[in-house]
Amino acid sequence: MDLPESAAQAPRGGTWLTAIKLFVPSALGILIFFVPVSIGGRSTIPLDHMVTGARSALGEASGYYALALIVAGAAYPLITGSWRRSATERVFTVLKLAGVAAALMAITGWGPAPLHEPDMLPFLFDKLVIPVGLIVPIGAVFLALLIGYGLLELVGVLLQPIMRPIWRTPGRSAIDAVASFVGSYSIGLLITNRVYQAGQYSAREAAIIATGFSTVSATFMIIVARTLNLMDVWNLYFWLTLAITFLVTAVTVRLPPLARLDDARSDGEPEPPAGKRLTTAWHTGLAVAEKAPGLHRSVALNVREGLLMAISILPSIMSVGLAGLLLAKYTPLFEWLGWAFYPFVAIWGLDDGAALAQAAAAGLAEMFLPALLMAEAEFVARFAAGVVSVSAVLFFSASIPCILSTSIPLSVGRIVVVWFLRVALSLLLAVPAGYLVQALAGG
Repeated sequence: MDLPESAAQAPRGGTWLTAIKLFVPSALGILIFFVPVSIGGRSTIPLDHMVTGARSALGEASGYYALALIVAGAAYPLITGSWRRSATERVFTVLKLAGVAAALMAITGWGPAPLHEPDMLPFLFDKLVIPVGLIVPIGAVFLALLIGYGLLELVGVLLQPIMRPIWRTPGRSAIDAVASFVGSYSIGLLITNRVYQAGQYSAREAAIIATGFSTVSATFMIIVARTLNLMDVWNLYFWLTLAITFLVTAVTVRLPPLARLDDARSDGEPEPPAGKRLTTAWHTGLAVAEKAPGLHRSVALNVREGLLMAISILPSIMSVGLAGLLLAKYTPLFEWLGWAFYPFVAIWGLDDGAALAQAAAAGLAEMFLPALLMAEAEFVARFAAGVVSVSAVLFFSASIPCILSTSIPLSVGRIVVVWFLRVALSLLLAVPAGYLVQALAGG
C-alpha cells in the first residue's frame, strides 16, 4: 500500500518509467545471482549454469584461457608500474610471475612429480583457477543489473535496523553478503570495492564486509560437505555454518584491527524519518534509477573491473595456493600454528582436537585443506572442519589476494590477525554445533 503512494509522491523519479528502470534490471540481477534454476538435472543459480556452460563450450581451451589471464595478470603490474607502489606490491608481483610458471607446469605436466599429485597443481588449476577465471568476468556482465539501478540503495535503507547494530555496516551490505554466499566471494568483493570507491562505504565498513561476509559460495560448500561425508546432514550443516559465520563477524567487528579503522564515508545511506522507512527506501531507489547510466555503459565498466580482478587474483592463486599446499603436506608449519588453536578445541574434550586445530590452521593457505585433512576423522571433528573451512573466510590461495587487489585499506598483517580471531571463534562454536548435530542425527 505504501509503495504506490510513495511512488506518486516521489519527485521526478516517481514515474512508471523510472519504476520500471528500477525493478526490471534489479529483478533480472536477483534471478541471475540468487534464484536456483534446474537445468539438465542440476539445480544452481543461473550464473553458475553460465560458467558451467562456458567451460563446457571452451573444453580443453579453458586451461589456455586461464593461462592467458594469468600471464596478463603477471604482466599488468610490470606494464603499469604498480609494482613500485609498496613492498607488498613487489612481493605479489614476484608471486604472480611464479604463478605463470606454476600454470605452465599444470598445463604441460612438466616439473617435479610431487607437484602433479591430484591434491596439488591439478586441484588448484581445475577446481579453483579455471572456475574463478570464468565466474568473475561473466558475473561482472550481470553485476550492473544488481548494483547500478537502485536495488542496493533501496535494500540498504530497509535493512539499516538489522545491519548497523549487529555488524556495524550499512543496510546495503546485505547485498554483498548474499552475493558472496550464493554466488562467489570474488563477486561480493567486486561489489564491495565498487561501493567503497564510490564513497558509500567507509574503510572500516568495507574491511568488515571483505573479511566477514565474503566467504565461499554455497555451491562450494557442497564440495566441502561431500568431502567430509556430511551430505546426510546438509541442511543442518548449511544453516549452522551460515549462523556461525555471521555470528563470528559480529564479534570481530568490535575487536582490533577492524574496530580501529577509519569510519568516514562521503555518501552514506539516508536516515529515514520515524515511520517513513519504506517511503524513504522507495524514493532513494528511484533517485538512483533515474540517474543511472545506460546499461551498455554500466556493463562495460563492470566487465573491465571484473577482468582486472580476475587477472589480479589468478596468478596469486597458483603461486600462493601451491606454496600453502606444499607447506601443509611437507612441513610442520601448520602443525605448529595449530597448537595456538588447540585451547579453543580442547575445552570441549574432542578426541581429534589436536588434528582439528592443525587442520584449521592449514586453512590459511587454502580453505579446502581442513576438509581434505579431516576427511577420515570422527563426525564432530569433520563437522567442525567443514564449518571452519567456510567461516574463516580468509585464505592465501584466493580470498586474501582478491582483497589485496581492491582499494580496501587492509594490509597482510591485519588480514592475518582477523583470520586468527575468526578461526579461534569458529572452533569455539563449531565443535558444540557438531555435538548438537550428532545428537539430532541420532549419533
